Amino acid sequence: MNKNRLEAFSDGVIAIIITIMVLELKIPKGTDWESLQVLAPKFISYVISFIYIAIYWNNHHHLIHTVKHVTGSILWANIHLLFWLTLVPFVTAWAGENQFAKFPVAAYSFILLMAGVAYFILSRTIISVHGKDSILSTAIGRDLKGVISMIGYAIAVPLSFYYTEISIGIIIAIAFLWLIPDRRIEKKVKEDD
Repeated sequence: MNKNRLEAFSDGVIAIIITIMVLELKIPKGTDWESLQVLAPKFISYVISFIYIAIYWNNHHHLIHTVKHVTGSILWANIHLLFWLTLVPFVTAWAGENQFAKFPVAAYSFILLMAGVAYFILSRTIISVHGKDSILSTAIGRDLKGVISMIGYAIAVPLSFYYTEISIGIIIAIAFLWLIPDRRIEKKVKEDD
């Protein structure tokens, strides 16, 4: 299989995810400021999730750029990642609709944890197919940023039952960690070219 087909399919799924999330933002019933304030938790939830999906799309692009040939294991690891990402609109709407209550925030954190694990599996699958000296392997090394993220999500899940605001803070902090562009792969690809 051509990696372009894999990337096009993934891009399409991610575009649908973003579309579903924005459709959850309903038009306010009134025309005043108070009408908008009621939507604030949903809008905040949407913004956080949009940033996460954009981060995944950006990093997925770089990740797939390192692929020389696609195998069944890479396809399934990619589908695994997309599965968890498709659940983001659900937990986004649930957390926003319920003003970031404990259980919805725990579910949101869990979905982010599982998406992080799936991304890690995808990157390790690509490395196993292309070898320890591959572009991806030398670019990310031990992937400290990814490991820190998964640990953060794993902490945020149970913490949300006691300190929901801190869990949300962890989620936002991890997003900021990834907002800083990860140039490791891009730099390594340029070196190899």
